[in-house]
Amino acid sequence: MDAAVRELSYAQAIQEAMAIAMDMDERVFLMGEDIGVYGGAFQVTGDLVERYGTDRVIDTPISELGGAGVAVGAAVTGMRPIFEFQFSDFATLGMEQIVNQAAKMRFMLGGEVSVPVVMRFPAGSGTGAAAQHSQSLEAWLGHVPGLKVIQPATPHDAKGMLLAAIADPDPVMIFEHKLLYKMKGHVPEGHYTVPIGKAEIRREGRDLTIVATSIMVQKALDAAAALEGEGLDIEVVDLRTIRPIDRQTVIDSVKKTSRLLCVYEAVKTLGIGAEVSALVAESEAFDYLDAPIVRLGGAETPIPYNPDLEKATVPQVPDIIAAARDLVKGVR
Repeated sequence: MDAAVRELSYAQAIQEAMAIAMDMDERVFLMGEDIGVYGGAFQVTGDLVERYGTDRVIDTPISELGGAGVAVGAAVTGMRPIFEFQFSDFATLGMEQIVNQAAKMRFMLGGEVSVPVVMRFPAGSGTGAAAQHSQSLEAWLGHVPGLKVIQPATPHDAKGMLLAAIADPDPVMIFEHKLLYKMKGHVPEGHYTVPIGKAEIRREGRDLTIVATSIMVQKALDAAAALEGEGLDIEVVDLRTIRPIDRQTVIDSVKKTSRLLCVYEAVKTLGIGAEVSALVAESEAFDYLDAPIVRLGGAETPIPYNPDLEKATVPQVPDIIAAARDLVKGVR
């Protein structure tokens, strides 16, 4: 292994990206609740306040609307703020600034201004945080023109996509699944970027395309490995970007495999899987399909507090295996 590539956790990779950006550009600064001395609710900012001081790592009051507004205003004036929502669920409190201000300002001012703000959202279930702290709301923001929405699924991409987001002239929303924070992987040293708007084929296959997002990428890979023992060759596409979606990678994969399974944690109805299904149905890949498109998403319920019920509300590896097996059954 290249000595310049180390194993870091997803959280460490994000922290390193922020430190690199702050070293490179004095306009970059951090804002959020408890991100200073406490180091962040999930310890992602860590000791950055000790390294860069309270002028650049700013603990904000418990006011997501106010904090988001300050971040948007700072971006318009030429700064490069990174604003952390303590939980993605709290985006609901900042939607005015995200949807009506950040997303629309460039358009409404004729392209004369940009809004280079990054907003970070710890998202998803699995931590026993119950219904108001466990949601996956990326499709909400993905519906809004003017925003870019990303979901890195590996430590490598968490660092590279965050650095790309910080350099982007438009507002970028980054959804970080809370269960990924401890995931370790190879992360190059120094500055690099992973392009926003480009999916990644994590596993090549011929029998079925699984398009997955965030933590579901690893679950899809685990399912694909299990199904390999049954003679099924599964392709796994990590969407990585919710808006703008990499249409061509998805279309090309489906044309190769002739089957599509969309796997995501958010509630199934009106989720990202619906958009992926539609883009395939509206493309030349539709003529290549040998089976109906299947969406495997979260249950139509708030996330329960009970750990067994919580686990049952979102797709797990056995669910993906069963759905994939049903899709190819009798067709191969």
